[in-house]
Amino acid sequence: MSVPFRLAAVAAACSLASATAQAQTEAPQRELGTVTITGGQPTSLPTQIPTTIEGVTAEQIQRSINATDSQDALKYLPSLLVRKRYIGDYNHAVLSTRASGTGNPARSMVYADGILLSNYLGNGPTNAPRWMLVAPEEIDRVDVLYGPFSAAYPGNSVGAVVDYVARMPQTFEAHGKVSFQHQPYRLYNTDDTYNGHQIGASAGNKAGDWSWFFSLTQTRSEGQPLTFATRTLAQGTVGNAGTPVTGAVLDLDRTNQPWYLLGTGTEYTTTQNVFKLKLAYDISSTLKAQYTLGLWNNRADGKAATYLRDAAGNPVYSGTVNIAGRSFNLNGATPLFGQTREDITHVMHGFTLKTRTQGTWDWAASVSQYDYATDELRRNTTVLPGAFNGGAGTIVDGDGTGWTTLDLRGTWRPQGIGGQHIVDMGVQRDHYTLRTRDNATTNWITGAPGALTAAFGGDSTLTSLWAQDTWRLAKDWKAVLGGRFENWQTDKGYRSNGTASVAYAERSENHFSPKAALSWQAAPQWVLKASTGRAIRVPTVAELYQGGVNNLGQTTNNDPNLRPEKSWTTELTAERDLGNGLLRFTGFHERTQDALYSQTHVLTNVTNIQNVDRIHTQGLEVAYQASDVFTRGIDLLGSLTWADSKVKRNDQFPASVGQRQIRVPEWRASGAVTWRPDDRWSYTLGARYSGDQFSTLDNTDINGFAYTAASRYFATDVRITYQVSPKSTLAFGIDNLNNDQYWAFHPYPQRTFHLEFKTSL
Repeated sequence: MSVPFRLAAVAAACSLASATAQAQTEAPQRELGTVTITGGQPTSLPTQIPTTIEGVTAEQIQRSINATDSQDALKYLPSLLVRKRYIGDYNHAVLSTRASGTGNPARSMVYADGILLSNYLGNGPTNAPRWMLVAPEEIDRVDVLYGPFSAAYPGNSVGAVVDYVARMPQTFEAHGKVSFQHQPYRLYNTDDTYNGHQIGASAGNKAGDWSWFFSLTQTRSEGQPLTFATRTLAQGTVGNAGTPVTGAVLDLDRTNQPWYLLGTGTEYTTTQNVFKLKLAYDISSTLKAQYTLGLWNNRADGKAATYLRDAAGNPVYSGTVNIAGRSFNLNGATPLFGQTREDITHVMHGFTLKTRTQGTWDWAASVSQYDYATDELRRNTTVLPGAFNGGAGTIVDGDGTGWTTLDLRGTWRPQGIGGQHIVDMGVQRDHYTLRTRDNATTNWITGAPGALTAAFGGDSTLTSLWAQDTWRLAKDWKAVLGGRFENWQTDKGYRSNGTASVAYAERSENHFSPKAALSWQAAPQWVLKASTGRAIRVPTVAELYQGGVNNLGQTTNNDPNLRPEKSWTTELTAERDLGNGLLRFTGFHERTQDALYSQTHVLTNVTNIQNVDRIHTQGLEVAYQASDVFTRGIDLLGSLTWADSKVKRNDQFPASVGQRQIRVPEWRASGAVTWRPDDRWSYTLGARYSGDQFSTLDNTDINGFAYTAASRYFATDVRITYQVSPKSTLAFGIDNLNNDQYWAFHPYPQRTFHLEFKTSL
């Protein structure tokens, strides 16, 4: 079944329906659940597979979404959530899908024009995709393939594959943007405002066979406190010892035990500069080459503040304090109030050569490199207030880290072989290198690296052969059968604590993942689809080697023998063409063996990344979008997802059996209504909901509304756009209009105001 929008609409239900009216008049008859591209840049997704694909266009993003970062484009797509904590969030904005929570970024894939942005060096919050290398203004559209149903992708596709499709100009164009953000924020004893601004410029042209496009964006943002200094009530000793202080906030932790919140940490002030250059050359009418360069520079200062005050009103950061008749020791191996400074420059290169003949053969070759040219994190080991001006600390250096990808693929369209076939095939090689060093320094702000205190690293390579055949069995039937063979190797793994080190043995494993899909045009308005596929998600380098080494040279807190995750996912879908929109019902089931999670082994009492024997997820997703509902100019979209995701077997941590998977809520929903009274004005009201979640496998974190917990939420958004002139747009928006306070370990933003102006030449 095809769902063309103007300028290249994508599949199934597009998340926002503002462009659907024209699409209905331009579209050929939809058939068999596949995607037809009618204009614009081609997607890198396998459009022939009859499975769930969603999308959003540039026009819809501009009209209906307060998009300060590229990940905001996913805000209302079914079952997707990006854990964005503040504007410009560069190290925790991970993607959650139907059966994977926000602690599992390695179970989804993000591309920009076929260049990998996902960071598979690890599988945690700090391994977020490199969203910043796509500016919202360069997006032509975003396509999302749900599930591991294409042989073209490795097991990381088990949740979803996201492809940002950026445009290349056909004539000269130039654009400018300026936006401002303002967030009043109140939580515990923090009462402050956090502001940001963004300035962007881009230009491009096509002259003969050459075309070029560049963009330059600067984002400066202030984030609300993300961490908090705490002491449980049980850690206090009844008595009068210690300096009497005020300001501590008594609350309940995620297990409903009383604790004091003593101050804040990780209040980021971030300045990011992103430069993007794309050069394309039409070698012939059917052969095109393109080069992409991305430069990302980030400077982030993480501040800390204490709530505690002595009798004279002076801030207190350390020592023994007395709170309401209990004494607490604030000292420890690391300061309770930490300061950080990060200096990051990453470089991305991508080159693609492809044909577009639509004849018997088409082929494409692409290579990309992502390099941590500079990656330095400084933090204090000297207590505040002395550390405000320097003092001892540590320097964490990631220089030498990065990844490279090579992708060779072809499409064969044979004639006269028992029906209509489209055969896709390819060879891929993805290589990841992780190098991390931790050095002491005499001055955490400006000092040179001193003695090595810790180091770890390793390499991982995934080499794959894949093929899949899309076969039209009959007029109303289409089938897809494919398979993926993978060889996974890890080597050069090591750990050191500065005095002792351990080297790990090389590993090599082979895996095979079959895929299949079938669709039936049951009636002119109804399409039924079924998809199934196996996915092997191999452990990342950090999961294997990031841990510790004791003075005996023994490794701690990491397991280099982790087994890959093995998932079978099945999806059944019914789609109804409404004439002015689309209604979709999807049932899904995922069975995962050897899931990778951090837990405490019941026998050894060791806490590290371990294999969880079995997790099962089953659910139902309903999605709807329509244009000109009730009356002309009103567009509706919405989705509702129910997921029953539970641990079925876990011999190393039996208390988790029967409990919900981490951060996969039972219910989630999103929706938006857009009113376009005329060609100049547009008004959108959006809403996002998630039910109760848990951050521990045994679900003992029963209080979601606490630091380190994960909570339910209901947030509403508004956006008003005004077309000042044919080339200029003014927009005002509010995210989290109802000012819901909710958590995913860190607190999410509260009510945030947006003002944006865009103009073009």
